[in-house]
Amino acid sequence: MGDSKAFLAVPRQEAGYRPVHERITDFGEVEQTLNTNDRRRQASRCMDCGVPFCHWACPLGNKQPEWQDAVYKGKWKEAYEILASTCDFPEFTGRVCPALCEKSCVLKLSCDEPVTIRENEAAIVEVAFKEGYIQPSVPVYNGQRVAVVGAGPAGLVVANQLNQRGYQVVIFDKAEAPGGLLRFGIPNFKLNKNIIDRRMELLEKEGIVFQMNTPIDLKRLPKGFDAYCLCTGAEVPRDLVIPGRDLKGVYFALELLSQQNRVLAGETFEKEALVHAKGKKVVVIGGGDTGSDCIGTSIRQGAASVLQIEIMPKPPIDHNEATPWPSYPQVLKTSSSHEEGCTRRWSLASQQFIGKEGRLTGVEVEDQLTGRKEVLEADMVFLAMGYTQAALPDLPENVFVAGDAATGASLVVRAMAGGREAAKAIQAYLQR
Repeated sequence: MGDSKAFLAVPRQEAGYRPVHERITDFGEVEQTLNTNDRRRQASRCMDCGVPFCHWACPLGNKQPEWQDAVYKGKWKEAYEILASTCDFPEFTGRVCPALCEKSCVLKLSCDEPVTIRENEAAIVEVAFKEGYIQPSVPVYNGQRVAVVGAGPAGLVVANQLNQRGYQVVIFDKAEAPGGLLRFGIPNFKLNKNIIDRRMELLEKEGIVFQMNTPIDLKRLPKGFDAYCLCTGAEVPRDLVIPGRDLKGVYFALELLSQQNRVLAGETFEKEALVHAKGKKVVVIGGGDTGSDCIGTSIRQGAASVLQIEIMPKPPIDHNEATPWPSYPQVLKTSSSHEEGCTRRWSLASQQFIGKEGRLTGVEVEDQLTGRKEVLEADMVFLAMGYTQAALPDLPENVFVAGDAATGASLVVRAMAGGREAAKAIQAYLQR
C-alpha cells in the first residue's frame, strides 16, 4: 500500500460523460477518461482493507487492492497481469459492469465516495493494449477438442480459458459476428464494437476458431469433439400479452438495439423493416438497463419525446435499508441516457395498447397506488422487461452449460465468472 492516508486527502473523481448536447448527436462512447496522473491519484485512494469487500462482491474475484496499488506506483504492466489473472476481458467489464465492487467498498460505507474501481480497471486494460503488454500467446495443444455454442461473454471466456490450457476450441454462433449481447444488445455509446473486434482478432491469433452464421440444434451437436459447452444465453424476451399487442409500433427492446448496432456496422434494412424512433413519441416499458439503452438510442434517432414507465414503486434515493452495505443497493439509478432527456414514472401497470387503423396511438396504464387509469400517448413502445431462460434438452455428461443459459438473465460479469467455472469443470472431466 503506497499511500496509507490518500483516502483522507484525495476525493473521488470520476471521468464523467461527454456533454449532452454533443453526445446525443452520435453513437460514440459517452464516458470520458482521466489523465494518467489523476488516474494514479484515484488508485491511491484504495485503503487495502484487511477484509477487501470489493473482492468479496466481485463475481470474478478480482484482486482490486493489488492492482490499485500497482497503478498508484505506475506499474501498469504488473497491474494488468494481476487483473488479467481473474478477468479475461476487463475492457468489457470496465465499460458495462455495474461495479458491484464499488458498492461494497469501505469508502462507500464511510463517506459515500468509493474508489473508482471500474474506471481504473478500464484504464489498466487500455494502457496494456496501447503499450503492447497484450500479445497473442499460442498454446501447445493436447489433441482434445471442445465445441462452444454461443459467442457471448460466457462462451468467449470458456473458449479463452480452455484454449490457454491446450484444448482446441471451436465456437459456433448463429450471428454474423461474435460478442452476443455485447455486440447486439449493448449500444455503441456504452461499448464501441471496435473494442470487441480488437479482442476477437487476438483470440483468433491465439488459435480459437469461430464458426459464425452457424445455428446449432442442441439435440444434434456437431460431431468430433470431446466436450461441449452451451452458452446460448437467456435471449427470449418477456412479452406483455395485453390487448393491442399486435399493433404496429410495439417492439421488443432488442429489435431496436440489435438493429441499430447492425446499422452502425454497415448493414442496411428495407424502410418497412426499419425500427426507428425519429419524430416518434416513445414509451419504454421496463426500468432496467435495457430500458435505459432504449432511451439513449431513441434520443439519438431523433425521438419527439421519451417516457420510461416501471410497474415497481420508485426506489429510494441514495440509501435503501432493505439492501444495506455491503450488498448491492437497490436505489434510484440515473444513467447517462436518463440525463439526455427522458421522463420517468413508476407504479404504472400497462392495461392495453390503443391504436387506430392498426397502428399504435397510446398505452392505457393503471396507477398501482391509486387505481387511476390514464392513456399515455405513444407512437412507439419498446418492451424492456428482461429475458427468460430457455429450456434445454437432456444432456449427456460431456455437455456443460454456462452463463445466462445456466443461471437465467444476469450480468455480463456473472456470465464471465460462470464461463471460468465451466472451463474448470470441462478440464476436470477431460482429465479423468
